[in-house]
Amino acid sequence: MKADKMLQNFKLTPVDQMGINERIVRIKARSIKNETKAQGLKMALNMIDLTSLEGADTPKKVSQMCYKAMHPHDSMQGLPMVAAVCVYPTLVKTAKNALKGSGVKVAAVATYFPSGQTNLKAKLDETSYAIGEGADEIDMVISRGKFLQGEYAYVLDEILAVKDICHASNVRLKVILETGELGSFDEVRKASDIALQANPDFIKTSTGKIGQAANMPVTLVMLQAIWDHYQKTGVQVGMKPAGGISDAKTALHYLMMVKEVLGEQWLTNEWFRFGASRLANDILMQLAKQETGLYQSAGYFSKD
Repeated sequence: MKADKMLQNFKLTPVDQMGINERIVRIKARSIKNETKAQGLKMALNMIDLTSLEGADTPKKVSQMCYKAMHPHDSMQGLPMVAAVCVYPTLVKTAKNALKGSGVKVAAVATYFPSGQTNLKAKLDETSYAIGEGADEIDMVISRGKFLQGEYAYVLDEILAVKDICHASNVRLKVILETGELGSFDEVRKASDIALQANPDFIKTSTGKIGQAANMPVTLVMLQAIWDHYQKTGVQVGMKPAGGISDAKTALHYLMMVKEVLGEQWLTNEWFRFGASRLANDILMQLAKQETGLYQSAGYFSKD
């Protein structure tokens, strides 16, 4: 198998847990000027993958979410659109039609999201189906069970197979590690390094379907893996923390962290995304406060 050869000289990069936590404390302690804050909030809004991944999702609900993706708030001028909407494969066509001509991308979860517990053929068939429905991006999940058993070549071969299908159709690939199921920072770094061997377009923290979703320390571990990969190969890979990021202040801390670790070239929605369903509203509330000096009630903003 191709992955066996690719992983022959694979070595674990140990993570300094204390160093990670201390760096996060320093980032969170920094103050942000109001002018910079407004700019950062608009940047963060433009980096959101507005997400609805519920069993109760309907075409009407997805169409409403797509309207919000294009018009974050009708009475606030000069706001950017979000980067993408993220839906199940069966709702890709609905989203694609609703977003036509807007430039907002349609991302589809695939490979038996969120568990990944099925065979490779089923995963590839679902990926092909989502692309056939019009998906611009695929968010795949790795086989965490195989990873935890030490079957790293199996995990990498799956990523490579999905990537081949995506890139043959000019579709970008995000690889979800589900970091909350991996255990230690060392395991997160190992999973990141294995996924990066495939040169996907993004690596992503979480599905948002378990209690332990994205957090800053785990994201920092993944950012460092991306930087080391870039230094070795010259290949730029994006980052997507997802799940649990719901307030604007936290989003700004993430942007500071990305700039510090990877540099400004990663501070576009081509290379950094937030997977979120509630973050957009808090950003809009903060931007309204910047403009008017007053907080609007949560009811002032549409539900996603």
